[in-house]
Amino acid sequence: MPRSCSLRLIPRCFGAALAWLAPLAALADDCPAPGQWQVAGGETLTTAGLMPELADTDVVLLGEQHDRLAHHRWQLHTLAALHAHRPEMVIGLEMLPREAQPALDAWVAGELDEAAFLEQSNWRSAWGFDPNLYLPILHFARMQRIPLLALNVTPELRGRLASEGWETVPEQQRFGITPPAPAQPAYRASLAAIYAEHTDRDEDPADLERFIAAQLVWDRAMATALVEAAAAGILVAGLMGEGHLADGDGVPYQLDDLGLDDHRSLLPWVPGPDCQPPEARADALYVLGDESDFQPPDPPRLGVLIGEHADGILVQGIVPGSVAETTGLAEGDIIVTAAGRPMVVPADLTAVIGRQPPGTLLPLEIRRDGNLQEVLARFPAPTS
Repeated sequence: MPRSCSLRLIPRCFGAALAWLAPLAALADDCPAPGQWQVAGGETLTTAGLMPELADTDVVLLGEQHDRLAHHRWQLHTLAALHAHRPEMVIGLEMLPREAQPALDAWVAGELDEAAFLEQSNWRSAWGFDPNLYLPILHFARMQRIPLLALNVTPELRGRLASEGWETVPEQQRFGITPPAPAQPAYRASLAAIYAEHTDRDEDPADLERFIAAQLVWDRAMATALVEAAAAGILVAGLMGEGHLADGDGVPYQLDDLGLDDHRSLLPWVPGPDCQPPEARADALYVLGDESDFQPPDPPRLGVLIGEHADGILVQGIVPGSVAETTGLAEGDIIVTAAGRPMVVPADLTAVIGRQPPGTLLPLEIRRDGNLQEVLARFPAPTS
């Protein structure tokens, strides 16, 4: 996710509005049960029936909504099933950039405890979602000595490639990543909708093109790492947001362009009462039960689109109806401190917001038109 799409401050930026391109039959009287898989054509399979085929694939992509606990539990169970069929495997992570690879290697080798791993991988700044959602998967890899692979690149590199062009960044500085295949029309449309949803500015064609270019860099970087790992002849399982793989766009499209066509995309699915298929298409859907009782409460959100600035954190947009709008924050404000803490990078604000109790005030010092002033952001009290 681009640096400007702060992870705890606005709703999920990617994967919220995906079109189902090949609907499965809606069979309300014969809906798959939790624990089963539905594949294209409507066939229902058990995990035991599907895993041998999946384990014989070069690359398996497991999509997620990043803050859904049930999605990560499903990923863990699927990884364990794949590992039972094909122990020689690698787990790739969208969550971390290439610079975090030494920390991942040290973690798998048993050289770091959790606190040291989170610090050395720069998890909270690089990703921002609660590490407790992912630690069971990380511990599984450590117990089985399964290599973990950083698939991503830093927002700074994505920004340079998207804004300045590939020819301006030497190949070694971009980890050998080649320019991506252009987005298909449907994928461009979905990205444009995401861009429009999370900015209250009039659409700037140049900004939109940079946003799409950054997403393509993101997809291409992950696809490149997956292809490089699969060249060793082992199974590569990639964990990433569902928007990067649904409908065959994103990473699968870039894998095809790179010459690797033996890949499968998997998504979790909670059927509704009429068993209608989900919006996002994948090669196989795993049926979840109702896990809502176990889902942690949504983290507090300020509702700003933010980016880096030399003097603090730049407010690039305001989500309508958000705490930020009620507070009176405006595009162009620079957040200098939050709760008295200096704000240096967007992750600093993410961390403060994540600790904010409902129904309380958060003091923000902002710079507007060159002048410092304090505003108080009130976070709503729980509704129940």
